[in-house]
Amino acid sequence: MGERVATSDENTPAAASAVVEATDISKSFGDVDVLEEVSFSIPDNRVTAIIGPNGSGKTTLAELITGVDTPTAGEITLHASGERPVGYLPQDPRFQPSATVHETVAFYAALLAGETDVDAALARVGLEAAADRRTDALSGGMRRLLGIAVSLLGSPELVVLDEPTSGLDPEMTRHVYDVISGLTERDQAVVLTTHDLSRAADADYLLVVSDGDIVSAGSPDAVRADTETDTLADAFETAVRGRTVTSKGGDRSE
Repeated sequence: MGERVATSDENTPAAASAVVEATDISKSFGDVDVLEEVSFSIPDNRVTAIIGPNGSGKTTLAELITGVDTPTAGEITLHASGERPVGYLPQDPRFQPSATVHETVAFYAALLAGETDVDAALARVGLEAAADRRTDALSGGMRRLLGIAVSLLGSPELVVLDEPTSGLDPEMTRHVYDVISGLTERDQAVVLTTHDLSRAADADYLLVVSDGDIVSAGSPDAVRADTETDTLADAFETAVRGRTVTSKGGDRSE
């Protein structure tokens, strides 16, 4: 049976610098090992990008961080408090087709005990003009913005976004990342999974995942230095193919 995600409000050095700490976590689905004894930390008030090939375990890692799923072994500690410590955008958000954008956000806001300004939530992601539009009439990009608006309700200290710009055009991608970059100014930590290395290069911290392991971790500059490469694309290729493992941020070394 998987370990329960633990939470902590203790004012320890670890809690002050990391919003999430994971120790030797593994995740299996039947006979398939998706993650194997992975250890890492997520810095507070920063944008962390999880990058890796398809099937490497990025989405599984995101779900474990949020508590949507639990590890088969190991422990994840969440240093966050409040009614809703974590907000989550799944890779394929689904909404009631006949509901409007405003009704959708209001529905989720009503599930929270604290008062939530729906109009402010829509304005934060630039959807105020689409408030009366049905969700089944939204473009893919607008659906993702709606999902981000829902994930931000209650001002969670940690926001986890799984492939927030997958399939979006360049203009909508820029808009989504503008929204994401503004979250750390509100003292929120962000974790996102992405295939877009050009955008990952703008993150504060990277976790490079391959074959169920974290093969490199650190700032983009640190990952490039560890792999002795000049670009993040080359660093990614070297880390994934060469399975270079660093010990930054508490990650397991081999």
